[in-house]
Amino acid sequence: MTPDQAVTAPVAIIGGGPVGLMLAMNLDFFGVRSVLINTDATTRWLPKGSTHNARTLEHFRRLGISKQVRALGLPADYPTDVGYFTRFNGRQLARLKMPSEAEKQRTVARASATDQVPEPILRCNQMYVERFAFEHVKTLPSVSLRFGWNCVDWSDRGDHVTVEIEEVAPEEGATKRRETWRCAYLVGCDGAHGIVREKLSARYDGVTLKQDYLGGPMLNSHVSAPDFYRVVKAPLCWQYWAVNPEMRGNLVVLDGKGEFILTSRLNALDDQVPEADIARRLCAMAGVDMPVKFIGHSAWTAGHVRVADYFARGRAFMAGDAVHLFTPAGGFGMNTGVDDAVNLAWKLAAVVQGWGGPNLLATYEIERKPVARRNTAAMGQLTRNIGAVPIGQDMEKDTAAGAGQRRTAGDYLSGFGEEFASLGVQLGARYDGSPIVVSDGTAPPPHDPFRYVASACPGGRTPHLWLDGHVSLFDRLGRYFTVLRFNPEREVGALRAAAQTRGVPLTVLDVDLPEGRDLYQRDLALIRPDQHVAWRGDTVPDDCGALIDTVTASA
Repeated sequence: MTPDQAVTAPVAIIGGGPVGLMLAMNLDFFGVRSVLINTDATTRWLPKGSTHNARTLEHFRRLGISKQVRALGLPADYPTDVGYFTRFNGRQLARLKMPSEAEKQRTVARASATDQVPEPILRCNQMYVERFAFEHVKTLPSVSLRFGWNCVDWSDRGDHVTVEIEEVAPEEGATKRRETWRCAYLVGCDGAHGIVREKLSARYDGVTLKQDYLGGPMLNSHVSAPDFYRVVKAPLCWQYWAVNPEMRGNLVVLDGKGEFILTSRLNALDDQVPEADIARRLCAMAGVDMPVKFIGHSAWTAGHVRVADYFARGRAFMAGDAVHLFTPAGGFGMNTGVDDAVNLAWKLAAVVQGWGGPNLLATYEIERKPVARRNTAAMGQLTRNIGAVPIGQDMEKDTAAGAGQRRTAGDYLSGFGEEFASLGVQLGARYDGSPIVVSDGTAPPPHDPFRYVASACPGGRTPHLWLDGHVSLFDRLGRYFTVLRFNPEREVGALRAAAQTRGVPLTVLDVDLPEGRDLYQRDLALIRPDQHVAWRGDTVPDDCGALIDTVTASA
């Protein structure tokens, strides 16, 4: 296929994992066509992270699919406790109590008007959500799927990007098909070793931690052990940790019926550990024998605390693992990538549709790189904490020394609750100093990875409100820019007109809620398409055109 015969789409996305899928869904939400290219013919049925945080679920809510996502994975009444044991059938060292999905939804149903968590954190393995998202994307009219195709080359031609793709495994006897796509932009969501990052020659800054656990080669094993709940007597957990002088490891519940992820150490990434040895390890962690079957294995390196030196060059962008590498402590990695995709999607849409300014896409790296550094730093500290668990040589013994060592370990592990919450990381991403955020001179809340302080200070997530009828503010926001008006006497006609003149989609939402006005501390707030506050004030500015030009990078 010659360039003259190229297939066209405004955006090409390389990599169909959670970040690529989220980007494609968001571009479709804004009415922008894309082609999504992925080497595997479908999403991988291999367990990865099991945490979709509150912000990620807000993004799913915006797309209208959060309820379907919440139905995946664990049964609704399954507790999400994390238990630490010498052995699962041995002594409990600590237990971090956390609610089931059903309990969380009951809390949401009775939440106050200014409660900030309309979509609580979800414990559901990534493989379930990816498969659902893949099936959902198949129904979207603006997404051309090329799963089972490989990107063999791409080139930034200055005014467009060409992407060469090839079918990976055609039907027997058929010739591999090839296509050339001509696109305005390319986004690499294809990970640390993908072709987009490789051709852009981006480097990672940071370190890879070396420690006894979660610092080096690791193995994830997808395990079927249906007898587990019969032979393990500990109260139900979402994560079971074994901590003793012989071993450390954790078992994460996938479906509540007998499928798990077992994480254990490797000496090297290419180690070929016999499955019988892995089964014996699981039984040793449990402290009881049981039948074990294996569905799959994946080796990986733990301890990464790394961020790419740049996120874009020319018409090519990167998101997710291509620009930041995490160890799974805290569940930050995939969720940070999802937030990348949402930030980038509306900016690509604005430029493709003609209302985004010439410098808008440059703000993607400006805004997201500091967040990546913040989140990797928080994750790095959590990982170091895990590596420093005090493990006494006598902790399994029924002696005074053993009891003391268990208390010491338990006291330490009891402080790990924020690893599994970290609401400041989940909801606290801010874009202070961004050229498309208009500061009002107020100081934002100080960053705290564990505590989120709702603030309408421009740059942060739009503070949530429950409106009359327990309707979420997020369900009432417009698709693009929205003016929140807490005082109906404030005139916003000049702002509407300025946006209309420039072709910028803008709606006005009146909010009759005194608690909302108190929270926002202004009568008006301009909300971006990614639900971050772009500007606030008690009256519209004298030059509304300048405001619209600033928030769309058209100035």
